[in-house]
Amino acid sequence: MSPLPAADRYDAVLVGGGVMSATLATALTQLEPDWSVLVLEKLDTIGAESSDAWNNAGTGHSALCELNYTPARPDGTVDIAKAVQVNEQFQVSRQFWAHLVETGVLGDPGAFINPVAHMSFVRSRDVEFLRARYEALSQHPLFAGMQWSTDHAEIGEWAPLLTAGRGAGERIAATRSTAGTDVDFGALTRELLTGAAARGVELLTGHAVTDLARRGSGWTLQGTSSAGRFEVSTPFVFVGAGGGALHLLQRSGIPEGKGFGGFPVSGQWLRCTDPAVVAQHSAKVYGQAEVGAPPMSVPHLDTRVMDGRRSLMFGPYAGFSPRFLKKGSLLDLPLSVRPDNLLPMLAVARDNVPLMTYLVKQLTQSAEQRLDALKVFYPQAREQDWELLTAGQRVQVIKKGPRGGVLQFGTELVHAADGSVAALLGASPGASTAVDVVLRLLAQCFPAHQEAWRERLVDMVPSYGRPLSEQPDLLAKTLARTRDALHLAA
Repeated sequence: MSPLPAADRYDAVLVGGGVMSATLATALTQLEPDWSVLVLEKLDTIGAESSDAWNNAGTGHSALCELNYTPARPDGTVDIAKAVQVNEQFQVSRQFWAHLVETGVLGDPGAFINPVAHMSFVRSRDVEFLRARYEALSQHPLFAGMQWSTDHAEIGEWAPLLTAGRGAGERIAATRSTAGTDVDFGALTRELLTGAAARGVELLTGHAVTDLARRGSGWTLQGTSSAGRFEVSTPFVFVGAGGGALHLLQRSGIPEGKGFGGFPVSGQWLRCTDPAVVAQHSAKVYGQAEVGAPPMSVPHLDTRVMDGRRSLMFGPYAGFSPRFLKKGSLLDLPLSVRPDNLLPMLAVARDNVPLMTYLVKQLTQSAEQRLDALKVFYPQAREQDWELLTAGQRVQVIKKGPRGGVLQFGTELVHAADGSVAALLGASPGASTAVDVVLRLLAQCFPAHQEAWRERLVDMVPSYGRPLSEQPDLLAKTLARTRDALHLAA
């Protein structure tokens, strides 16, 4: 039986036991070690939803390989602004994790992060796009060292599965960066929260928050557990409950949360069961998404490292479920529809017919069609060497827009004007940018503390407040420091 919260009031209450709450809880123990902090997780284990290693791709999202972060312009050039932003955000995560390793808060970094090359792979008419992307990115200091090739033999040296059995006349191209990483966000979440608990954070699993209401200048949270109902009060609430965050944001009633809705997308992976095949591949290889596909459905053939063991998976294959969490309710989507978000949700349905068509196509595909998608990357793939797994659930953000509503890919930090409550909505590249999200949250929700915290924040993240791409000396020092502390290749 789970115990009830030890107190009636806390300085901060964090809802959700995933990587976002884990990162915030850790940051608060560094900045305000005397604060009372409570973390509440609905499930019996922490990091079991989107943070779990098999529920996400584990890509340290740094835009080294993700083609959707570099859209083509009408003139054929490539816009790298989003790629630079995402890479900057991941460098912030690397700095924070390196600091925690250096100070003993985190143990062996190999338990949660490992060097794995990031590759982009295209065929036919996409070759020129990839060439333009490479030419634009390789000139930027954050992407120095990126390699480019159209040679079958060289690409085969980088990733043998891509070229074995492929016709010699097929036009292909690839880029490769050895600065890429694979991150086990489940392991990272567990280590962060275990460490936070050792430093005084109260961590309770099996506690579902059912209501969030204003009380004076603070908040009251009510919920249930196996030990009975509970109620706690706090001046600050963070809702980092993945897809479940939307419902609590709506319960809060803050004006800033009005008009937000969610579009849930589920997924599946193929996992390789043949160790001989797994041993031949050491890269995360991303391709082009189908027309209408959401960013989380960009196909990729991924090396994963979990508990010191390498695995190989391909996907994701998109699907649809009205659940907002993998272990959520079939009523999650209908119960999220409110008068203030009905028009934005209808507008998104009207304006995203290609996405709906794509999802129907994915839902009706056969095992043979899934194998055909894999063979685009691995021509010699055999069905008997792969098993189908269910991935995590993602909820894309719907919000008000010029045409009534817009479907937003990425994450959205929503907070009350007084900073007393904040919620994180959305999906990829969320986990990889968790530290950046937390730093923004601290600045927006605790402005009065910024001067007192600044020295400590810079100690944890030396580039705090300064883009690394504009500070070449700091960039070089930061890359070297984090590489050494985290045992990375670049």
